[in-house]
Amino acid sequence: MRFAFTDDQVLFADTVRDILVGECPPSAVRAAWDDPEGRVPGLWETLAATGVLGVAAPEAHGGLGMSTCDLVLLLEELGYAACPEPVAEHAAVAIPILRDHAPVAMADEWLGRAAEGSAVLTAAAPTDAFVLAAERADLVLLCADGEVHAVAAGAFSSTPQQSVDRARRLSRIDWSPTAATLVSDDPAVVCEVLDRGALAAAAQAVGVGRRLLDMTVAYVAEREQFGRPVGVNQAVKHHCSNVAIALEFAAPMVHKAAWALTHGEGPEGGDPSIDVAMAKALASDAVDLACRSALQCHGAIGYTIEHDLQLWLKRGWALSASWGDAAHHRRQVGAGLQAG
Repeated sequence: MRFAFTDDQVLFADTVRDILVGECPPSAVRAAWDDPEGRVPGLWETLAATGVLGVAAPEAHGGLGMSTCDLVLLLEELGYAACPEPVAEHAAVAIPILRDHAPVAMADEWLGRAAEGSAVLTAAAPTDAFVLAAERADLVLLCADGEVHAVAAGAFSSTPQQSVDRARRLSRIDWSPTAATLVSDDPAVVCEVLDRGALAAAAQAVGVGRRLLDMTVAYVAEREQFGRPVGVNQAVKHHCSNVAIALEFAAPMVHKAAWALTHGEGPEGGDPSIDVAMAKALASDAVDLACRSALQCHGAIGYTIEHDLQLWLKRGWALSASWGDAAHHRRQVGAGLQAG
């Protein structure tokens, strides 16, 4: 049994990173804060043309027919770039749920458009009150009373909400479930929605944590006090080392959870939800630590809105809490272990 990523998977992730470096630099993320829809112009279309949006969509619907294992490294790159687009909810949650559980007519209506990027899909966690990018979404995946529904634009109303990260446009949704919107009445599918969203948030959080660590290491190597770089101080080294260790523990667990979701069970057997919960708990803790350490090591400049650090701090805080925070997922792990 081989768990390492293939050369093709690594190459795909490298390609996405190159795209994001060119089309989603910090200046573009900052500009998305003031964009009416929180977008980076042209980025959604580029990601669609590269196949990122349709990674999990079947080839018959114009997608790449790939798995969660193929997607997880791409999600880390999206976090590393603080990408404002709702790619995770679209590609890692909504498309797989529609692919695997929606009625044939519903899947045929939406999967092709989603893969080519002409329709924007998003999803909400059963644990969260707000929906990301609902204002621009063509279809929203929502959970209620043990059911999963796909609600098209026009069948719901949305009220924008304040977010600490203004590139993440959140809304409160008002909607009514109907037979026409029903994807599945199986409570297990509701759990799968949470698992897929939590894994996507965990992978992005790992990417954000790595970007914060890279920014911090670069800063403390340049910033001088008393004629010496502050990075030579033992306390600063310890901060950076602790973040690196936390990320190195979290990332393999995220990769293991992606494998478990792809194969329907963990490598040792058992419920993949436990692997996902462990991954999200570790990733949330790691990105929280990365945020605190980066802010402390940057000093006063880290508190300013003019410095790019705040873009990743706020993304990290948001991802840490979304799709269930660390405490929520530790309770899930505990319940799973108690149940055997």
